[in-house]
Amino acid sequence: MDTEKSTEQKILEAAKKVFVAKGMAGARMQDIADEAGINKALLHYYFRSKEKLFEVIFTETVGRFIPRVNEIFSSDMIWSEKIETFASEYIDKVLENPFLPLFVMNEMHKQPEEFLKKMWGGEKPQIETFLRQVKKAVEDKEIRPIHPAHLIMNVMSLCIFPFIGKPMLQMIASINDQQFFQLMEERKVMVPQFIIQSLKL
Repeated sequence: MDTEKSTEQKILEAAKKVFVAKGMAGARMQDIADEAGINKALLHYYFRSKEKLFEVIFTETVGRFIPRVNEIFSSDMIWSEKIETFASEYIDKVLENPFLPLFVMNEMHKQPEEFLKKMWGGEKPQIETFLRQVKKAVEDKEIRPIHPAHLIMNVMSLCIFPFIGKPMLQMIASINDQQFFQLMEERKVMVPQFIIQSLKL
């Protein structure tokens, strides 16, 4: 049993690397078998197809976080707390799964409609409550006017880009992996502070 779990985990880790490098469409079962150091027959014993393997990885990573995103933005928290909570939990999730942003971006560009349908279960993110809160904050002159799309882009880009641009950032700033991850820990606080401060009148 332990051996089976070890082999299955080895396959999942190998598949993550191959999917990041080649995308869902470009990845082959042979590539994954080679990366895992096993033969293709053994790979098929554990996972019948590339699609099945993708679904398992997707469920273990993105699939677990999506319900939490909906929970955060539809909760009773005030709008600023939602930004703080999302930024902190998103960065935590990516620190645990560094392949995630590039993996999602690759698939969105290769098969946007199909991938987004899998990602959100055919529904849009539940952010209506958050958007109403932001609109009311603007109307009450609590914050300066801002298009909701700009606010969403600001939050997403400040959280996601450092992971996408990690090699370039490390070269420019002359930082190693440990220093990079420490900076990302700091960004869990800095990102929402920066966004919220930028909205103040």
